[in-house]
Amino acid sequence: MSFVDIYQIAGSAMNVQSIRLNTVASNLANAEAAAPDEASAYRAIKPVFQTLYEQGNGGGVSANVQIAGVVQSDAPLESRYEPDHPMANEQGYVTYSNVNTVQEMADMMAATRAFETSVDIMSRARSMQQGLLKLGGM
Repeated sequence: MSFVDIYQIAGSAMNVQSIRLNTVASNLANAEAAAPDEASAYRAIKPVFQTLYEQGNGGGVSANVQIAGVVQSDAPLESRYEPDHPMANEQGYVTYSNVNTVQEMADMMAATRAFETSVDIMSRARSMQQGLLKLGGM
């Protein structure tokens, strides 16, 4: 595996983790979003990852990660009886999003750690390249 492959793999991982962090931020921003009915209520979104394998120039296999799509959560929405709320329907219920803030915070920490791991991989690859250049200069 070449250094270019390492950088491409780590870079693609960093890209998908930043998209994952953006979806977490969107979900957390809409965690307590109220709506008059289920049709207009915010539903949590989740990115779907996909791995692409490619035949490398040297005969090896390289892989990249990308987002296959973003899907809405099928978790049930929450309805609360709040007849004085401005978004209440005729029966007095307000529908709230299906965002689980605890799960979103765990996703945020996992995405952050995965991003940091990719940064560390790139840093180590750069350090290895610099070491090789120093060996070649002797």
